[in-house]
Amino acid sequence: MKIEHKCFKIFIIFCLTFILLGNIEIHSQIFKKDIHKLEIPRTLKNEEIICHTYFCFVFDDDYKQSKWVAYVLKKEMTESKYSRNDKFMEDTKVKNGTATNKDYEKSGYDRGHLVPAADMSFDEISLHESFYFSNVSPQIPQFNRGIWKQLEAEVRNYTKTLNKIYVVTGPILKDLNKSEYKVIGENNIVVPNYFYKAILYVSDTTIQAIGFVLPNQKAEKKSLYSYSCSIDELEILSGIDFFFKLPDKIEKKVEQTFDTLFWKNLIYKTF
Repeated sequence: MKIEHKCFKIFIIFCLTFILLGNIEIHSQIFKKDIHKLEIPRTLKNEEIICHTYFCFVFDDDYKQSKWVAYVLKKEMTESKYSRNDKFMEDTKVKNGTATNKDYEKSGYDRGHLVPAADMSFDEISLHESFYFSNVSPQIPQFNRGIWKQLEAEVRNYTKTLNKIYVVTGPILKDLNKSEYKVIGENNIVVPNYFYKAILYVSDTTIQAIGFVLPNQKAEKKSLYSYSCSIDELEILSGIDFFFKLPDKIEKKVEQTFDTLFWKNLIYKTF
């Protein structure tokens, strides 16, 4: 009986070691080199990816705004070198046209950045490009200048500790019936009810992801992290497949859960 018990323990140890080594091997396969364009979500057949210097997007002609905007945010990009001039422009890369300044005049809505100007102010050209209307959605002023701005600052703080993260942001447009939503301007720019961010961090030892979904309204007095969610939950709400280039097993694991403490405590951690 003792011999059988000992053999069973050895068998269990062997199995656990095999599983652990397997996980380490799968994990290390990602981090030997960067996955090309990991930040870019999966696109549909009729969608075109358009890129500027430091960010890419898919523009939705029906709603006259981007479905998503994706970029890699690095620590050196958080150091502002140029001042914004608030000159918003039509994006000539969008074939059927974007919103215009006239659409927003007297609308009561801010021209809300998707990629924050502050994330692009390290470079004169990229800062200029962040003011294209392809990178803008209608936002309630108290939202744009309040909790949305707070989230943008929080993301930059992540990067100052982690050195590099992958960010996707945009309005929730899934299943919107244009006739049932408020629109502004001659181009009928739909006003989204919600905005989101999907964030991914990858290193040779750690992989973490988190989503945020915030209503386009003046925020209640509660924690920013009360709006956080898993990437899986965000994918259901948005209809977008984020970070699909990750190996399937790792994508499944990292997207089904999120660790708010990891993100909250970044300022106190050293990686």
